Amino acid sequence: MAERATHRDRLRALEFEAFVAGAGGRLLHTATLLTGEPPQPPGACVRAEALLRAALARTYADWDRLHGGDPYDRARRELALRFAREARRHQRPRGGLLDRLTPIERLVLVLRIYEEVGEEQTAALLGLPADRVRAVCARAVATLRAGGRRPGTAPGRGAGGSGRWAGGSGQASAPGSPVTP
Repeated sequence: MAERATHRDRLRALEFEAFVAGAGGRLLHTATLLTGEPPQPPGACVRAEALLRAALARTYADWDRLHGGDPYDRARRELALRFAREARRHQRPRGGLLDRLTPIERLVLVLRIYEEVGEEQTAALLGLPADRVRAVCARAVATLRAGGRRPGTAPGRGAGGSGRWAGGSGQASAPGSPVTP
């Protein structure tokens, strides 16, 4: 009996290792996008690696309960939920393109565009209404298109943003005032 359990545990470990070998790179890239850390030089993405390790540990713990489910979806879900819980740690700008976004905007944008998760699925994953996910995604895209400034903010104040999403205290420009790129 103990021999059978040991064999099952080895098989489980081999299956998980194969999964990580195949999906680990993409999941690490997703974690790097979420945390805003630079992917180079090697070892520069300490928070992303820690986030991924925790997500993979949880995925491995639930491995037997997947019952034919997609382990990548499970790992991505765990990665997103862990990031959402720890979002305040990831607000410091690091100079990347996505650093212009708030953590929730980064999370929604990475899930919707990079990971190609549907709007309804993203909403269910994050526990938000679908229209909220749509609005956050649209705001994030508009921010990136505006060169990092929040639409409606004065030049020089865009990176910090304003309002509750950005956590900053930037002031919006007056209605009708020109906003130059």
